[in-house]
Amino acid sequence: MRIEVAVDIPLSADETRQLAGILGCKEPQLNDVLQSVASAALQEYVRMFLGQKVFTRGSDMLEYRLFLLMRELFNNTVPNEERVCSLFQATTSNARALIRSVLSKYQYELHDAFSGTIRSTLDSARRIEKDGDYEVTVNSQSVIDGLNRALAERDGTLPSIVKKRGTVCTYVIRPSAFKELRLAFPAGADRHG
Repeated sequence: MRIEVAVDIPLSADETRQLAGILGCKEPQLNDVLQSVASAALQEYVRMFLGQKVFTRGSDMLEYRLFLLMRELFNNTVPNEERVCSLFQATTSNARALIRSVLSKYQYELHDAFSGTIRSTLDSARRIEKDGDYEVTVNSQSVIDGLNRALAERDGTLPSIVKKRGTVCTYVIRPSAFKELRLAFPAGADRHG
């Protein structure tokens, strides 16, 4: 059985503008974006009411909430730390720790989300020069940590992905590491299979 719920939330023009900014969308898209957030929030409450997800620690509740948002709001991808900072009113280090905890605790449920995020990160990498290193701009330490973890699992002798000197969030991937990551996360592979 599917249950549909409609909610009316009165917001001022300033609140609407601010909320659209926090959620990273244009004001006309706000209703659709909030539909995804409402779906995640309602799932959280329903699971609690049914006794399936009753938490005694606030951190467990925040982790479950982010897990649901990853599935619903972020279309089964891993958000960067800045998005989590905005939504949870957290510091960057707290957001990074929250993402890391969610990826660990819900690793099986988020396997496709994490693989898809890694795959799209590799898709955006560009070779600096022919036969040279690859560069990728990533605004998420969790993704870089995941890439390095994947390398370590496959071959611990491969070079790690490192920040490009003098940049904020551009990283260098050596060709041998890129090749191994592409074997693990091939371009164009079905994210749900």
